[in-house]
Formats: sequence, structure tokens, C-alpha cells
Amino acid sequence: MPPSTLFRVLLLAAAVGLAGCAGLPSTSDPKSAAEAYLDPQPPPDAVIVWGPYQRQFGELRMPEGAGPHPVVVMLHGGCWLADYDQGYMAGLADAVRDEGFAVWTVGFRRIGEPGGGWPNTLFDVAEGTDHVRELAAEYPVDPERVVAVGHSAGGQLALWLASRRSQPDDSPFRDETALEIDGVLALAAAADLAGLSDRRTCSDAATRLIGGSPELHPDRYALASPVERVPLGVKQILVNGDLDATWSAPADAYYEAALEAGDPVERRVVTGAGHFELVDPRSSAWPVVRDALRELVDGETPSPAADIAP
Repeated sequence: MPPSTLFRVLLLAAAVGLAGCAGLPSTSDPKSAAEAYLDPQPPPDAVIVWGPYQRQFGELRMPEGAGPHPVVVMLHGGCWLADYDQGYMAGLADAVRDEGFAVWTVGFRRIGEPGGGWPNTLFDVAEGTDHVRELAAEYPVDPERVVAVGHSAGGQLALWLASRRSQPDDSPFRDETALEIDGVLALAAAADLAGLSDRRTCSDAATRLIGGSPELHPDRYALASPVERVPLGVKQILVNGDLDATWSAPADAYYEAALEAGDPVERRVVTGAGHFELVDPRSSAWPVVRDALRELVDGETPSPAADIAP
């Protein structure tokens, strides 16, 4: 089998597996969803290692112009599992870069590889995000204008980043010097870890991330699950596809909790979209994602309780 054909087969197998974790409705064809990601993915402008472990690196994409440019910290999904990495979000990262943002896609150790899961997955995301300050010494990026964007499991991580300064005093993740996150764009966010654990979603990935059930480790869920960390005190926009029931449930639970806590949060539901359309700049969801990102970076405060169907 030619190498290019083998690559496409392996990529299709991985994407079909990720589609299965996404919980696509029975009317959807996971293979069709996966085939959208068989095109060669665009490479980053630079790959920068920031730590000693294999997954402690970031992919940097820089827009044209002198800068300094606002920064999007991008976090991939895949149920926190070692089977999946940042590759499927490269098209989205390029599209965001073309909108004038520096894009820093953070790698992190995942479940199923040495050091993955509690607590190192979270530590890696935190340290990789803080590395934006180091980037500013070499690249025209603005560490004072940072928005976190995450898809699925990455949506949990993006929301969690905004909680680091307000973690309890005894939390290992509390850091008052953490890079400040100005806003979060959470795409199909896995924002309710206890709910996902109860439903054993995606091969019980949330339970595996935390290292046990909510009954066994309520303290860990309280520190890691965004639904238990509200209010975050930053602008947040949640985007979901109306065909993506599996990942709409945790996002809905988070949305209600954030509203009740008084957070400036908005939810947008894209009609006819599933899980992967949210990270595909060729899909009808892209204008919704693009506009939400612009609002967060431009400093507009979203209005609560808005469902948008383009």
C-alpha cells in the first residue's frame, strides 16, 4: 500500500473513532463526517517545545502584519485520549490566523500515555498557555489580549483555564500569576465532567481523566469541571450544533450554571450542525464561530440567553 494511501486509511480510522466519541446522532454517517478531515492539514508556522515531555509543545501560527497580535490559545478535543491530537483542528487554526490572530495550539499529555490524566493533563495545559509570555519575547504577540478556544474536551480545558486565578487556596492549580484569559469560546464543550462520568460518555473518558467517579473524587471534579468553577468572571460564548445531542448536554448544564452564577455567558446553537462542523471553516458553522471570536477579542460583552440559528 503506498504511504499516502496508508496515511489516509489511518487518518480515516482515527477520525471515525473520534466521530464515535462525539456521539453523532443515528441519522449521521460517522464515515462521512470523518472524510471531511482527509484533506492534507496545513502545517503551523513553527512548532515550539516548552517542556521535557513529548506532548509539551505548541504549534504557532502568525498572521501578517507587524503586530502585536491578539492571541488565541487553541485546545483540541478527542475525549482527552491519546488516540487523538491537534491535527484535525489545523484548518480552523489557519482560518483563525487569517482573521488576524496569532494562534497558539497547546499540546498536552493525554489519557493512555505516560503522565496523562489527573493532574498532568491540566498542568500541561496551564504551563503551555503561560508560555505565551515567552513567545512574546520572540514573536509579535500580545500576552495582554488572550482568548481561549476549545473544542469538545478542549472546551472543558479552555473554560478551566479561566478558573486558575480563582481556584481555592489549597488547589494545586491556583496561580494568581497565571496568564489572564480575557474570554472563552467553547465549541461543543465537555463542561460538566460529573455528568459525563455518570453517562460514561466516550468510553467513560471523564472518569478516566479524573482517575475515578464523582463519588470517589468529588474534590477533583470540583477543581476540574467548569460547571463547578463558575463564576469565571470572563466573557464566554458557547457554540453547539443542534444535531450533536451528546455534547450539547454538558454545555447546556454549564450554561445554566454560569447564568445562575452571574457570568457574562452566551449560547449559540447552529442549526443543521453536528460535532465536527464547529471546527470546519468550510461549514455553515464557521461564520458563527468567527463572529463569536471577534466579539470576544473586540471586547463586546455577550448578552445572556441567545440561541442563534444562521
